[in-house]
Amino acid sequence: AESLSKNCFPCLLPNRKTAAFLSADLPELPRIRGLVSAITVLRELEDEIKRCILSEDEIADSASAELKRIRRAIVRQNEAIRSKIQQIVGSAENRMLLQDALVTMRQGRYVIPVKAEHKNRFPGIVHDQSSSGATLFVEPQTIVIMNNELRELELEEKKEIFRILQELSGQVGAQELQIRGNQEILTQLDFMFSKGRLACNMKGSCPDISGEGVLRIRKGRHPLIDKKTVVPVDVSIGEAYDTLVITGPNTGGKTVTLKTVGLLCLMAQSGLFVPAGDGTVLPVFENIFADIGDEQSIEQSLSTFSSHMNNIVDIVIGAGENTLVLLDELGAGTDPTEGAALAMAVLDHLYGKGAVTLATTHYTELKKYALATYGVQNASMEFNVETLSPTFRLTIGVPGKSNAFEISAKLGLPDPIIANARNLLERGDIQFEDVLSSIEKERKQAEEEREEAILLKLSLKDQKVRMDRLEERLQAEKEKALQEAREEAREMLRETRESVDEARKEIDRARTSLREGQDPSLGRALEDQKRALREKEKSLREKRNPVVNPAPPDKAEIQIGRRVNVLSVNQKGSVLTLPDDKGSFMVQAGLLKLSVNVSDVTLVQENVTVKERENAKYSRMYHQKAMEIATSVNVVGKNLDEAEMAVDKYLDDAFLAGLGQVSIIHGRGAGILRNGLSSMLKRHRHVDKFRKGTYQEGGEGVTIVTLKK
Repeated sequence: AESLSKNCFPCLLPNRKTAAFLSADLPELPRIRGLVSAITVLRELEDEIKRCILSEDEIADSASAELKRIRRAIVRQNEAIRSKIQQIVGSAENRMLLQDALVTMRQGRYVIPVKAEHKNRFPGIVHDQSSSGATLFVEPQTIVIMNNELRELELEEKKEIFRILQELSGQVGAQELQIRGNQEILTQLDFMFSKGRLACNMKGSCPDISGEGVLRIRKGRHPLIDKKTVVPVDVSIGEAYDTLVITGPNTGGKTVTLKTVGLLCLMAQSGLFVPAGDGTVLPVFENIFADIGDEQSIEQSLSTFSSHMNNIVDIVIGAGENTLVLLDELGAGTDPTEGAALAMAVLDHLYGKGAVTLATTHYTELKKYALATYGVQNASMEFNVETLSPTFRLTIGVPGKSNAFEISAKLGLPDPIIANARNLLERGDIQFEDVLSSIEKERKQAEEEREEAILLKLSLKDQKVRMDRLEERLQAEKEKALQEAREEAREMLRETRESVDEARKEIDRARTSLREGQDPSLGRALEDQKRALREKEKSLREKRNPVVNPAPPDKAEIQIGRRVNVLSVNQKGSVLTLPDDKGSFMVQAGLLKLSVNVSDVTLVQENVTVKERENAKYSRMYHQKAMEIATSVNVVGKNLDEAEMAVDKYLDDAFLAGLGQVSIIHGRGAGILRNGLSSMLKRHRHVDKFRKGTYQEGGEGVTIVTLKK
């Protein structure tokens, strides 16, 4: 009962605290939320046990009123016994009889040390003696009854404690099902959190699970080797080949690679993260067989070869599809020729049964077998020939050398012996090893060049990022400057609008007077006013729009209504037709319609000069009795205020030039310019009527205006 109550309490407190902590906020953890919600919180039982039991070995005085009374009586009895025995020890007649003036305990009873030669002079019960026999530990006769009473109180205390624990155990027993259920839930939660902590500690990742038997490990690490020193390996199998033959020097990492593959597969199938990089893909194997290590036994009369073969027999029988087989030093421990033949036969058999097999070996025959057999691939553990030390990196696709001669020379084997060993090798084996050395050298060179290319690519990418950032910064500064210029221009536009309106009124008055046949000098005054107005507009637009050079033309950029500069006649005009196959198209330049080629024009940019910004470019050609002006004005790209100003000025010029019909090119867009200009034309003094352009004239992107006579 005591054990049950004491052992039950440690699981009650975690139940409550775990439920309270995990229930706080688990929106994305439905499985854990389900477990936590199933925990039964036994707060009353927890409080009762906590009230009665202070520690593993101590029951609280407050556990019951009887226990509290008994313990107080024990304290009083102890004090009475100590007081009485101190009187005995301090007595002058007893001082010579005692070995020391101290009080001690023997068998739960108070005793004092008495010299052995005075035992008959000191009445009492002997409970013990010293190792030398010179001292006897005697319970004085005068306190025997008091010690007996103390012993009785202690027995009562023990009995009461047993009763309390029995009562608590009964309460625990009544909640047995809930407690056992809570323990099971806590076990599952503890396992989940342990898996998470393990994943964090080893910086693991969640592998993708393959349903097609593909095994692809990226930067896999053995989970039991220090992550600061372990060399990650890349292993791929199960796609183009199902058997991987790993060769290389001793202590080069072949066995560790096998163990890494096996452990990572088992971890993934146990629901654990694996110590590997992103992109790791692992299948779910029904069976995983391994023959790793030397299990020779003198007692069982097993040699190295026999111990390996016992395991291989079981593997061959049990292997099949969806099976992973790991074989270390396959065929070792017997005649190399026979061992190699057996190894190849075993690999053939496992491949035929559909097993995924990784095998390590030193046999040259197995390297050649992997080169010549479909579904079998070579792999090697990299070896640094310069330092004569392994790098523990796995290279798939290239067989490795055992480097026995190089390692033996490093360990101190005399050169003549090594030279003799080289001479004893068959010529074919020498040539094969030379080919492997050449392949390995070229592979390392290619890998170094690849790493250099990667570094160069990263450097170029970094430079591009910096250039992009610089371009963005310059563009932002440019936009800021343009915005400031636009704000300044708007302010100037507001300031000059009144003076422009006044100038127009004066022009209207002068034009009216001119028609009525008044002084011809008014005509000259009219021209002066118009020139002054244009100079103001020119100054305003030059501040708002910096001059840029026109871009070279591109056939795809020639669109109807686009402004171009005809180089051969040094005239600007609007595109009337799209270029044909030869690049020829029609341009309206003033009153002239020109047939030009793409090579003879440049595009007029939106921000070249004031005249080009006006798009209602005019080309004055003074004759003796007539003034000519363009039959169209282009306001594409302008805001409504700018467009109205340009159209108003253009209509004035066209009216004075005597044009009967003109075109306003405003583009389709959202219709803001078209609608705004239509409202303006309805109230304009020179407009008789206007309409939307026909398909040939430009459709909704053009408005045809008929001027008053």
